[in-house]
Amino acid sequence: MLNALRLNRIYLAECIGSFAVVFCGTGAIIINDQTNGQVTHVGIAMTFGLIVLAMIYTFGSLSGAHLNPAVTIGFLISGRFKLQFLLPYVVFQILGALFASLLLQILFPENINLGATIPSGSMMQSFILELILSLLLMLVIINVSHGSKEKGLMAGIAVGATVGLEALFAGPISGASMNPARSLAPALVSGNLSQLWIYLIAPVLGAILAAVISKLFEE
Repeated sequence: MLNALRLNRIYLAECIGSFAVVFCGTGAIIINDQTNGQVTHVGIAMTFGLIVLAMIYTFGSLSGAHLNPAVTIGFLISGRFKLQFLLPYVVFQILGALFASLLLQILFPENINLGATIPSGSMMQSFILELILSLLLMLVIINVSHGSKEKGLMAGIAVGATVGLEALFAGPISGASMNPARSLAPALVSGNLSQLWIYLIAPVLGAILAAVISKLFEE
């Protein structure tokens, strides 16, 4: 049984890690808008991938560095996470993301979207993209988060690279969120709620499908 102090540290790690992902990732989008594209789309994708990599190495040994409600749910479905910790994890992930978006609003009050994920094509197009992106990301996470020591050491690179890769090619269409907390926070703070359902439902469905698929390869 985990003691209360360790649990508080675990939840705080998820909060800080989620804050960092949203602050740096959506911050890159905002600053790119403010500077007429100086960060560039490639820079935004790299920022998301690198901050995820950094937070995995920072908090992975403590909380697992889920940083994403869909990932937490995926681990639950795969049998690698206990139901009793699901709600606290998700709550602290969302709180961290909200703190980041609120701070970015203070820093850049003239920015309208605050890095919110908004489809550039049809909603169904973005829904399918987000579902597949999240499925692939969760498959990578599940398969590098356990096993040999060498695989564990490479987990941050593998996951961060996957986030960056998916943001690189799908970002211009769907925003490549793959993370309900990352999309919820800027949407709530900026008031861009009309397409939010895509980014709450599709990543969770993708993560659940990945967890089910991963069971087919268990020995």
